[in-house]
Amino acid sequence: MFEGFTLDHIDVGEVTLRVRYAGAGPAVVLLHGHPRTHTTWYQVAPELAKDFTVVCPDLRGYGRSGKPTTDAEHTPYSKKAMAGDVVALMDALGHDSYAVVGHDRGAQVAYRTAFAAPDQVSKLVVMDGLPTVEHLERCNTKFATEWWHWFFLAQTEKPAERVICADPETWYNAWTTNSPAQLGPENHADFLAAIRDPATVHAMVEDYRAGLGIDRRADEEDREAGRQITCPMLLLWSTKDDLEDLYGDPLAVWRPWCPHVEGHGIDSTHHIAEQAPAELVQSLRTFLL
Repeated sequence: MFEGFTLDHIDVGEVTLRVRYAGAGPAVVLLHGHPRTHTTWYQVAPELAKDFTVVCPDLRGYGRSGKPTTDAEHTPYSKKAMAGDVVALMDALGHDSYAVVGHDRGAQVAYRTAFAAPDQVSKLVVMDGLPTVEHLERCNTKFATEWWHWFFLAQTEKPAERVICADPETWYNAWTTNSPAQLGPENHADFLAAIRDPATVHAMVEDYRAGLGIDRRADEEDREAGRQITCPMLLLWSTKDDLEDLYGDPLAVWRPWCPHVEGHGIDSTHHIAEQAPAELVQSLRTFLL
């Protein structure tokens, strides 16, 4: 897995990130979602490395990256903090211009990076995501039913960690929908190590707690100030997931945030990088080259 890639641990200031990188050409950083690690890209990254310099970190809190102590506002797990990690990581690797690709929770970090570093982020790819505030303002019975985990994970009075850590493999479907056959043996082993670690579970839950508070406020502030994402953006979504069912045309939701957005669905379940890697690589290569 990741043949030819360098495995490293890079200090980006507040945390140290586990990261793999390889290739030559324009730089692109791939940001995973919950509850994955960077190894979710194991079928995608080597193909992209034929044309690009590919950088795959574990987000802070996830996998084997650093897990800072939280605070009452969950600030260390805000997407602004994670975006700052991405900017510092790419600077440490010597890249002053790069594309950012993010899936699921990584999608929120990706668009926040585009806001934070408009002079560095050349292109943005969001997979299966909208701005956090757009999700929450559109919350209805269907959203609350389908995406109930957003609200469960955000609880602090009855912490979700106690439930998850009691049986993480069942909670995360480690032997059914997230089995070795579905994820690939080595990716699955990395996934298992992450979900079995109580410190990682706590950090992943903190990500969701930040989402309902500090991350939403960041979106509201940008919208009120009229700030937009200025680089070209590609939106990809899983046609067997529920983004279209919930929101109709997701491109219409994104246009006020990024006037240069384009996109399409991919015939896949939620984890596109694992379930439809060839189609994803083709879409990314076409957009990024």
